[in-house]
Amino acid sequence: MTYTTHDPRTAIVTGAARGIGAAVARQLAGDGLAVGVIDLDEADCAGTVEAIRGDGGSALAVAADVADEAAVSAAVARIAAELGPPTVLVNNAGVGPRADLVEMSTEQWDTVLGINLRGPFLATRAVCPHMIEAGWGRIVTMSSISAVGDAARVDYGSAKAGLIGFTKSLALQLGRHGITANAIAPGFVVSDMTRASARRLGLGFDEFRRNAARSIPVGRVGQPEDIAHTASYLVSPGAGFVSGQVIYVAGGPVD
Repeated sequence: MTYTTHDPRTAIVTGAARGIGAAVARQLAGDGLAVGVIDLDEADCAGTVEAIRGDGGSALAVAADVADEAAVSAAVARIAAELGPPTVLVNNAGVGPRADLVEMSTEQWDTVLGINLRGPFLATRAVCPHMIEAGWGRIVTMSSISAVGDAARVDYGSAKAGLIGFTKSLALQLGRHGITANAIAPGFVVSDMTRASARRLGLGFDEFRRNAARSIPVGRVGQPEDIAHTASYLVSPGAGFVSGQVIYVAGGPVD
């Protein structure tokens, strides 16, 4: 949906240097939003920002560790100053290393929960005052089908399940301010994470992708753009009566 000059026009997308985050950032820019592109390394965001600007959009790359409170606050403040107060937030940054429970270090648990769960809390808390002041806002947070259980990644599954509770609680608390909060739960999507999974299993990615597609009702794996289109709707003015929902973008039903 295209925004008019009277609509809120600044979005923030975390973890937007590549993959799903980059696709979401490009989609929102195409919808008419200025986009603050946050990732660990500002230089890594160059491709996303250049693509947006090349298409006539407005974007700003900002480096921040989403688990670092001061870094997140500074990143949001810079985006607000240079692009305008953000009223759309897509919490996308995440990591998902694999380890059996008995082999998982406390450091890995804390890192995964820090980026995947603490990060969305910090970003949302920093952006929320701008939304409340505007009387309008859209929060979209990336959960995962792993939220229903992930035998290979109890840390990741726990964080992604926590994001569903986080999203529903935000919807209940912030609705009176004109702010919606929803989660997207992707299934198998072509990404660095799924490529890493193929390597761990000793499979070529094409073979891994074909095997995954056989179990997906629509007969294919997801692309980052599939998630971006869903985010585009959820942050649009037309989605104002959709809040507290988890949208599974997985090519079929999820138990």
